Amino acid sequence: MTRHAILRLVTAALCLALGILLPIVFHAIGGAGAVFLPMHIPVLLCGLLCGPRLGALCGLATPLLSSAFTGMPPLYPIAVAMMLELAAYGLAAGLLKKRFQVHPSLVGAMLAGRIVLGVANTLLLGFGGKPYSLEAFLAASFVTALPGIAIQLVLVPILYLALEKAGFVRRLQPAA
Repeated sequence: MTRHAILRLVTAALCLALGILLPIVFHAIGGAGAVFLPMHIPVLLCGLLCGPRLGALCGLATPLLSSAFTGMPPLYPIAVAMMLELAAYGLAAGLLKKRFQVHPSLVGAMLAGRIVLGVANTLLLGFGGKPYSLEAFLAASFVTALPGIAIQLVLVPILYLALEKAGFVRRLQPAA
């Protein structure tokens, strides 16, 4: 394993840990996870920094481990749906970053994740006999989450660009 691969793996592990810790901090100061989406930030950053595979893995593992360690979010159906949503975030962010700059990659990943969340909620809630309407999807994914979306659109590019300026992003890439 190359030092670049090890650094990407360590970075993904750090993003995973932050994805578990940030919601705890937000809840401790009275912030609602469904509003501020603190778990999403490190997963999106992981996809942008570490690529689609580690981004997807980070997105898949973060809600599961958070649910197991803290009880947040509840495993079914919320954590299961979030596992799929965040895996889509990490995967899409990593794939899109190969072709586009940070902002388009971030927006594309955010849209892909929300689409996956809508499909997952439709299926998971449908299995439980609870219909999931388009109105519920739009309200949860775009209206309630608007502060979190704004935070992501501002904070993730700032963090990425700061890491890029510090030379960290270059160290994650193998020598050409």
